[in-house]
Amino acid sequence: MNLATLTRRIDAYERLIRLDKPIGTLLLLWPTLWALWLASRGTPRLEHFLIFFVGTVLMRSAGCAINDYADRNFDPQVERTRLRPIASGELAPREALAVAAILALAAFALVLFLNRFAIALSFVGLAVAATYPYSKRYFSLPQAYLGIAFGFGIPMAYAAVQRGLPVECWLLLAANVFYSFAYDTEYAMVDREDDAKIGIHTSALTLGRWDVAAVMASYAGMLFLLALVGVQAHLEWPFYVGLAAAGAMMVYHWFLIRGRSRDGCFRAFMHNNWVGGAIFAGIVFSLPSGWPA
Repeated sequence: MNLATLTRRIDAYERLIRLDKPIGTLLLLWPTLWALWLASRGTPRLEHFLIFFVGTVLMRSAGCAINDYADRNFDPQVERTRLRPIASGELAPREALAVAAILALAAFALVLFLNRFAIALSFVGLAVAATYPYSKRYFSLPQAYLGIAFGFGIPMAYAAVQRGLPVECWLLLAANVFYSFAYDTEYAMVDREDDAKIGIHTSALTLGRWDVAAVMASYAGMLFLLALVGVQAHLEWPFYVGLAAAGAMMVYHWFLIRGRSRDGCFRAFMHNNWVGGAIFAGIVFSLPSGWPA
């Protein structure tokens, strides 16, 4: 194998696990960090921070490989995904499975440094992550399933820190389901025409003309549940400033998606990184200061 061929294959593997598109990792990371900081009351242990940070990157990458394997017959028919490595034939489907297995095992090796409850919970998280790509074949609103998959770092963080799943944890997970439903519906609105042709289920298709209203209602549900978390956790005023900033961004998203243009919907989806970041900043400044111990 010459250098040019090797370079092309490395590039194909990078695109398979979306190293060139970090937005998915960030959307998975923010809720995990919300939970880690809240569960540890603002002073997470450094090893916990590193385990969850690296583990998030590994599991998101594994999930992308599984997703491309599951969608290998659909992606060539969708404008946005037809050049993905499996869809274009750059990589074989079995290579995607091998990459996913290696990355999932690496993530599990990190989990072994946590307590038994967190280790046991990781098997549930793996099952949810592995089955999500197939949910669009059977569920009318697969974006809700994504909310559980992308929020599983929340119960994992509470299990690792508190060895339990308090009410605060479940409120945070529910808020993330609304969050994920909103941003992934925006994402689905980009592919509405292609998805309708190939016959898969998405919230954008199921909701029809109510898609924009559903996105905004999901954002409202997210903010309401996060406000309950703030009350439950006795958070200080910076948390609510963070919620207000996130709310202002959501209004901006409404302006972007109300015309249902592909560009506007995609820009709104990408901008959700800042929503998650604003909420995290509010949590950090609402809790006792201090870097992980």
